[in-house]
Amino acid sequence: MMTKRASLIQIIIFILLLSGCKSEEKSVVTEILLINTSNIELSEKAVVIERAKIFEAENEKYPVLTSASDTIPSQLTDLDWDGEWDELFFLANFSAEERKTFELHWVDEEPQYTTRTSVRFGKRESVDEPVTPATEETLTATDMPKNLGFQKYQTDGPTWENDKVGFRHYLDGRNSKDIFGKTSANISPETVGVNDTGAVEDNYHTMEDWGRDIFPVGNSVGLGGFALLVDNEVQRLGITVDDTLSNIEETTFRILEEGPLKSIMKFEYNNWDAADNTYNAEEVTTIWAGMYGFKNTVSVSGMQNDEVLLIGLSNINIEKPLQEVEVGDFVALILHDYQTYEREWALGTALLIPKADYNGYIEAPEEGKVTSSYLVKTKRENGNPISYYAIAAGEMAPDGGFEDAETFRNYVEDLARQLSATVEVVINSSENE
Repeated sequence: MMTKRASLIQIIIFILLLSGCKSEEKSVVTEILLINTSNIELSEKAVVIERAKIFEAENEKYPVLTSASDTIPSQLTDLDWDGEWDELFFLANFSAEERKTFELHWVDEEPQYTTRTSVRFGKRESVDEPVTPATEETLTATDMPKNLGFQKYQTDGPTWENDKVGFRHYLDGRNSKDIFGKTSANISPETVGVNDTGAVEDNYHTMEDWGRDIFPVGNSVGLGGFALLVDNEVQRLGITVDDTLSNIEETTFRILEEGPLKSIMKFEYNNWDAADNTYNAEEVTTIWAGMYGFKNTVSVSGMQNDEVLLIGLSNINIEKPLQEVEVGDFVALILHDYQTYEREWALGTALLIPKADYNGYIEAPEEGKVTSSYLVKTKRENGNPISYYAIAAGEMAPDGGFEDAETFRNYVEDLARQLSATVEVVINSSENE
């Protein structure tokens, strides 16, 4: 008869044997194959991989991409702001028709990469308060500088930049888009637009180590701003600098993302009163590293059948003709001249409009709320978004060389081809013992 002690020993041995039979914990290895389907070389091509396509994406860990033992900088994007990332974004170089393989690993701490994009926004509620950083804003039709008696915003509104060029949006009711000509790949100082006491100060129209504001905007919509054509009259989104009351009941702004490779902002214009009609408009502005420009996605609801969404390109200080070129999936509208303040530096500006959305262009009238602009007519219908690109590069640019019109045109055309190119993503996941 088996004793209790012998029985206990057998149970222990059985448990140990069972434990020894368990296989070692398996780890998931994700291999990502990228295929350049075009016959051109791609430089820092933006690649997006949806979270849903990644096998066993881990909530509490961070993905790291490697290729031939090199770490590829990447960034996670939370599209719906639910606290869980939705996309993996990175940049990759390809030769023509090249196939590249990456491995995806998971780490406990978020990797840190070199900062190549930025959004800056500062505001104050009274003239006696210092400017403080902010990530969002809501302003009403009466919150205009001429009505308030002071400028609320650092640099008149948010600025965004990458390692090539910078821009700013006049959130103070004008809703034009301006250009910062950068001389360095470094991100510009946080003090641009404020003084030592934190007060709003125009200190960016003189040349500094980082660069300066170089682009005259006036009553144009700047580079990539938008308007409406209603009954053959151009309707401005907002006001000019001398107005005290906006035609937009409420404007909201929010920084959606600020990261080392990509930054995103969102603007909403609620109850825009124009030509006895009311509209709602939205734009999402995205900049990523390595490109002399930004992507803008715009939609307007409330449009009637014969009304036209216009995309603007300032032509202040322009003495040379506009070039209209079809390349890749886009129509490129290109200007190159000494179109800076006092015609001091050569600057190229351009719009890349999808061919399917392009319907020619007009010139803004000499008088009115929108002047000094070429205005692209789009085919977008009510509420349907259009995505386009605004490009700027001058002789002071970090890479140099853009004082020549042919160099700038070649850059714009090459960029259009690169943006048109498709990179196929194939994901294979396997379990390693």
